Amino acid sequence: MLDRDTRHALEIPVSPGEGEEGWLTSYLDVLTLLITLFVLLLSLTPPGGGEAADTAFMRSASAVSSLPLASLATGIKPRHQGLQPQFSGLNIPGVSVSQGREGVTLRIDNSLLFSSGQAVLTPQGRGVVESLIDVLASFDGQISVEGHTDSVPISTARFPSNWELSSARAIAVVRHLERQGFNISHMRAVGYADTQPMETNATSDGRAANRRVELLLRQPLEG
Repeated sequence: MLDRDTRHALEIPVSPGEGEEGWLTSYLDVLTLLITLFVLLLSLTPPGGGEAADTAFMRSASAVSSLPLASLATGIKPRHQGLQPQFSGLNIPGVSVSQGREGVTLRIDNSLLFSSGQAVLTPQGRGVVESLIDVLASFDGQISVEGHTDSVPISTARFPSNWELSSARAIAVVRHLERQGFNISHMRAVGYADTQPMETNATSDGRAANRRVELLLRQPLEG
């Protein structure tokens, strides 16, 4: 049997601040991550067993490893990926294309569509709307036609406020498409007045940018 001095000499020194359970915390963290990954892969494996199940498991593991981290974290699959290239070749003066969280937006300068304080399409405006028909016909999702104004108040017999004006302008676009034979069953008209400005209303350029009509194209949900 070793005497006390010998045992003391053979003891492994512990660094200051280190506890006996310090390594255990890191180990449990790694173990938790591994278990979570295993459960995720297992949930992707079809019921049953044998070689088919093993093959499906390996494919699931490969698919999971190739997914973006953001998709793994949120479980959300991008719905509108690939929509913008479909419309990015659109070359119509006064019409711009942008991609957002809800879908693709075709934005039309209001000066091309309506006279000041009016909701009747100008001849130029009718031409712009008609030039979009072929593009819109190739899209099978929901289309929201949205009217926007600046913050300058309006008060007329027909338009007591910008709410009525923006709504009437959106409706005018939808109705003109209908008159041209376009199927409007998957369309809606919305007026936002001045509640969604793109630029500041403190300048004339900003107010001009805020006066617009947008066609928001939402890709249909996958079954």
